[in-house]
Amino acid sequence: MNMSRPIRIEYPGAIYHITSRGNDKKKIYRNNVDRRKFLELLHCVNVKFNWLCHAYCLMDNHYHLLIETLDGNLSKGMHHLNGVYTQFFNRKWRRTGHIFQGRYKSILVQRDSHLLEVCRYVVLNPVRAKMVKSADKWEWSSYCGTAGYEKPQKCLKPDWILGCFSKQKQKAMKNYIEFVADGIGNESVMEEVKAQCMLGTDDFITEFEDYLAGIGKTPEVIKNQRMLKRPSLEVIFSNVLKNNRLKRNRLIKTAVYDFCYSQREVADYLSLHYTTISRIINCV
Repeated sequence: MNMSRPIRIEYPGAIYHITSRGNDKKKIYRNNVDRRKFLELLHCVNVKFNWLCHAYCLMDNHYHLLIETLDGNLSKGMHHLNGVYTQFFNRKWRRTGHIFQGRYKSILVQRDSHLLEVCRYVVLNPVRAKMVKSADKWEWSSYCGTAGYEKPQKCLKPDWILGCFSKQKQKAMKNYIEFVADGIGNESVMEEVKAQCMLGTDDFITEFEDYLAGIGKTPEVIKNQRMLKRPSLEVIFSNVLKNNRLKRNRLIKTAVYDFCYSQREVADYLSLHYTTISRIINCV
């Protein structure tokens, strides 16, 4: 079955929350050796592709990364990371085929408004999953390295995160620990994701509207990504007089073709029969 693919927005300095899951929800790490190998590979990718890793969390059948791509090369780096790890895993466990389920998922994150929240979201995954009671009890996340409980893994660069809390390292770590603890039980920041691929303020989203609209005619681009802020049907038809059928019909085509409303939605809004809308939009 053909599935719509999310848009990849790539540019120097972009920051992403990345997840990749195992096929059929199967484990992508069978033991701690696998997890250590993955973190080693992540470090190599960071060096090779000039990435910064602000946070990570390795679960049993998926992982979370918060990555800054200084050169705007997310796709190339992810292809390398998942590809090389798959080769390692298959060779070690004498298996073949894909480990990961389809393509990885990436969400573009606005630094100033949402990066800290996403960092907290990432390290609290084991707590939300009720695998541990507190973030420090999960060995395979960036939490302990950022909080100062242990030396950070080579793949992790916690400086920016800590710098947001204080210029003094010990105070920054203390404030970070409190910040993460305060997030337990809160509503997930991922509820604020727009168009399945962006997390930020309205102004941040607006910066990419033209880009998304410019490739919006591509069939694989899912509908709600194309129209981040499409006008409501009420706005589209606000200036149409009841007896001006020509303008009404033109706007019906605009609503369906340009703004991706279904024929049924337009028919219901205008109190017209579905076949009437179908006839209008198919009329040359």
